[in-house]
Amino acid sequence: MTRPRFSDLLVTCEHATNHVPPEYASKFRGKREVLKTHRAWDPGAAVLARALAREFHVGAQHGRFTRLLIDLNRRESSSAAFSEFTPEGARDALLDYHRRWRRGLFTNLAHTTGPILHVSCHSFTPVWNGEERRVDIGLLFDPGRSLESDTAKAWQEDLQVALPGVRIRRNNPYRGVNDGVTSWLRKYFDARRYAGIEIELNQRFAAAPPRVWSGIRRALLDAVGASMMNTP
Repeated sequence: MTRPRFSDLLVTCEHATNHVPPEYASKFRGKREVLKTHRAWDPGAAVLARALAREFHVGAQHGRFTRLLIDLNRRESSSAAFSEFTPEGARDALLDYHRRWRRGLFTNLAHTTGPILHVSCHSFTPVWNGEERRVDIGLLFDPGRSLESDTAKAWQEDLQVALPGVRIRRNNPYRGVNDGVTSWLRKYFDARRYAGIEIELNQRFAAAPPRVWSGIRRALLDAVGASMMNTP
């Protein structure tokens, strides 16, 4: 397998924060504990996104508030885009934010010649429905697109060498073709020009000792760097 190489890098973090704008704060009155949970945001994901942006001198497009108001990683027509905390009277304003966020991403991609690598940074809760997830880093992609599948395989091999004992899985704990920003962009950009890979980090790393957490990030930065044309 020849490792794919990319001329451009795009970094996003859809669930970067649990911030609630003041105009929506009343919806969380007496219920703010939910903002500390994985339902509200992806702890650690924004740290990785910022590290990628610094390392490769690119911008990173982040979500500006909690996914409990509207989820940027769900299509706007999906019921999963909203939660019980979404104010009924604010849906139009939140949909406008969703559309503008995605439109900005689309415009950035349209101005590149490619091939472009899009890294979407996420994290997942270590325990789901009472069961521990047996994965530490997930690489999500469309197996029908060779740029993505070959890149994910190369990254898995790199990470297994750099992080012995860390469980690296492809299309786990989620499938890379599920509803999301990368799946949406694949509809508009062909497989020779665009590769969208979601990095899913176990949220236990965000609470790990700094040396461990920085080592995880370093290994991921090196894996991404090995896929870029302008790095050795």
